[in-house]
Amino acid sequence: MSGAELRWVEQLPEDSAQQVHDVLARATTDDGVAPVSEQVVLSLTSETPARHLLALREQTVVGYANLVAAHDEHPAMAEVAVDPRFRGQRIGTDLVSAALAAGGPGARVWAHGDRPAAKAVAARLGLRTARELWQMRRDLATPELPVLAVPDDILLRTYAGPADDAELLRVNGAAFAWHPEQGAWTERDLDQRRHSAWFDPNGLFIAVDPLDPARILGFHWTKVHLDEHPPVGEVYVVGVDPAAQGRGLGRLLTLAGLHYLRERGLGDVLLYTEADNTAAVNTYTKLGFAPAHIDLAYAAPVLD
Repeated sequence: MSGAELRWVEQLPEDSAQQVHDVLARATTDDGVAPVSEQVVLSLTSETPARHLLALREQTVVGYANLVAAHDEHPAMAEVAVDPRFRGQRIGTDLVSAALAAGGPGARVWAHGDRPAAKAVAARLGLRTARELWQMRRDLATPELPVLAVPDDILLRTYAGPADDAELLRVNGAAFAWHPEQGAWTERDLDQRRHSAWFDPNGLFIAVDPLDPARILGFHWTKVHLDEHPPVGEVYVVGVDPAAQGRGLGRLLTLAGLHYLRERGLGDVLLYTEADNTAAVNTYTKLGFAPAHIDLAYAAPVLD
């Protein structure tokens, strides 16, 4: 055992939330990659379904785990971070073990960047790889972006405000019904991002049919990481209504966002995609993206 006290809380007190933020900041600086997702960071200071597991030494947070319970057909998902100053003391192992146990059968834990420490914890606990998420990147200058040509049967516009939200959520839910995190977005998720410092309505592209403009066919939400130096663009979310598949909307919407990010003067752009999403990987590869690093989701082995 690590000697750290593990304590579950449903809502983080303000002081604990700040300590967790500090742990995440130190881990990001030390590792060169954020240890948890944006969804986890947002959950620290807002009411969400996530549970919080603190690893404490003399009431000081030295490690943290975030757990979202299983829902629909999706297993529980955990994300874990350990203060670099307290690594090598089995704190990560204890947090991962406790989170997976609380998550129940099939629970998974993300290893962002698949760092050696995460590999060691996975090996110690006998975990297997359950999901593989790629971060892909490209330079916005080279290779040259293809010309953006919008067909006559598509109207491409930008976000018109909260009046678009219901349709955005409908398309998002349908497009990502298979995705345990993205497919579960609610009005609160949209609202949180709309109030983020990086939000830009001109960077949220929406495709509709001119004959039925109230119904969204697909969207591309771009993002700019202003905290990086220099800032980096992101293909944040591309969603296409399954009923509109086959019209080239994924490529069209992605390309519209890439042109916009280049016009903003950004040099690089990144995106995340499941490694086994062959259609998405092929689309992004043809647009000049290449894998940059890998995130893995580990799960306990299935027992016969």
